[in-house]
Amino acid sequence: QVQLVESGGGLVQAGGSLRLSCAASRIIVSGTTMNWDRQGPGKQRELVATISSGGSTNYGGSVKGRFTIFRDNAKNTVYLRMNSLKPDDTAVYYCNVPDSNGGVWGQGTQVTVSS
Repeated sequence: QVQLVESGGGLVQAGGSLRLSCAASRIIVSGTTMNWDRQGPGKQRELVATISSGGSTNYGGSVKGRFTIFRDNAKNTVYLRMNSLKPDDTAVYYCNVPDSNGGVWGQGTQVTVSS
């Protein structure tokens, strides 16, 4: 079955940057829509960024201009570059492939932004 493995999370100071990775197996990332979602403490899960099979990208309002989703087809990996991080960005970040059955999700990677 499809597997997604996130990495790259950690502790960073406000204003800093991180790059998250989502390595996929048994699916071709360039052939499907891939999302990054996040869930912060006490918050609902929210969609952060999307990249379509054609390469189009969309972002949630709170991260637009600071985060960039991109992929490396040769590595079959999707990335989320996060700049100008804020404490409100603290969350577990999940990559996922949406489908009609709830999608396929990775295990998540923790991002903590200190003030």
